[in-house]
Amino acid sequence: MTTVIVWFRNDLRVHDNRVLKRAVEQADRLLCVYVHDPRHDATTRWGFPRMDRHRRIFLADTLRDLDASLDRFGQRLWIVHARAVDALPQLAKSVNATRIVCEHIAVPEEERDVADIRAAGVEIETVWQSSLLDPDDLPFDITALPQVFTAFRKHIEAEGVQPRSPEAVPAELPDPVSTLPTPSLRDTSSIDQVFGAIAAADDDRSSFPYAHRDFRGGESAALSHVERYFAGSLPQRYKQTRNGLIGVDYSTKFSPWLATGALSPRTLYGVLKSHESTQGANESTYWIWFELLWRDYFRFLHLQHGVRLYRAAGLTREPLPSHDVDRFEAWRTGRSGEPLNDAGLRELSATGYLSNRLRQNVASWLINDLRCDYRAGAAWFESQLVDYDPYSNQGNWLYLAGRGTDPREGRRFDPERQARMYDPDGAYRLLWNRGD
Repeated sequence: MTTVIVWFRNDLRVHDNRVLKRAVEQADRLLCVYVHDPRHDATTRWGFPRMDRHRRIFLADTLRDLDASLDRFGQRLWIVHARAVDALPQLAKSVNATRIVCEHIAVPEEERDVADIRAAGVEIETVWQSSLLDPDDLPFDITALPQVFTAFRKHIEAEGVQPRSPEAVPAELPDPVSTLPTPSLRDTSSIDQVFGAIAAADDDRSSFPYAHRDFRGGESAALSHVERYFAGSLPQRYKQTRNGLIGVDYSTKFSPWLATGALSPRTLYGVLKSHESTQGANESTYWIWFELLWRDYFRFLHLQHGVRLYRAAGLTREPLPSHDVDRFEAWRTGRSGEPLNDAGLRELSATGYLSNRLRQNVASWLINDLRCDYRAGAAWFESQLVDYDPYSNQGNWLYLAGRGTDPREGRRFDPERQARMYDPDGAYRLLWNRGD
């Protein structure tokens, strides 16, 4: 009897899951595991939790939904609170697993985890599946990836590269491993035990109200949201509304589910194309594809440059960024004295979400005006955002800091001009700065 461990990482779904498909092809018996690393419970060097309450609640809901999906196949999701290198080799030995199958995540910490497990003598197979386009389908080798997004996009579109079709949901799954004989891992399957029974932020001002059923973490809410979004007219005017600041409808709101892997980008793209076939394609529906390509681009940059993206200087030879603890704390808490950016940081802290327009603004303010270390800002986003994605987070912060592949100067956002353009009546600033 062949036992395979499916190590769920940032692919917390059953639909279009290549890792699950690969495991099913090999296994007579399956053990489905999610490993929550204690490093994510720690305090960062900047003085705040690496994963704060918004992300913890959204992730816990996502895992509950995945467990329910697996239960319909007679499986369950085991939650382990330990370092992967400590838990998975031990698990593999205890259930006589022949191998582990997991998602390939091209981020240094995650790649070290896989390397450490291999060094412990366990066979582990990684499967790439987080991008819309497959790296093997690109019209160039990953080492020749264009260093500017526009050149990348134009090359992709000129060559007509298209996403592969999503994988079908399995008809059935192999038998489960019903018990874990390893005593130290036997009692680690309570999500509340691992993540804490924390009350969700139920703020009626939120642009992504994850306490509401329609915006909860997990595959079920993700697929329902995609169906609901494309059933209406919102995609037809997306480009005109995407720079909005207030409400749930100004942007697609797919990113939290994409970030946890509860939603497959290929499945999303398929629904987009179906919408275009019945409702028509226009500049707004094109822009959804455009932004999915940006998401891919940051992933491919990680495949190309790897750990170099995580140096303080990024890909440049610039000196180390300066930092001021007091200015950063004022920025982080929304008390820097600039009304638009302060409002944005207050929304982020209160809800775990922030519009793309404001993300660029607050990042620019920290880097260019307060002269603080971009890595502190990236860490704060990691702590707070329900749609935190290591690829996009690192890529965007490097881009705005001028330390990525396109290190041009002049990416400062003038907050007064931005306020005139995107909050002309001051409604957003009033919403989040009221009481001051």
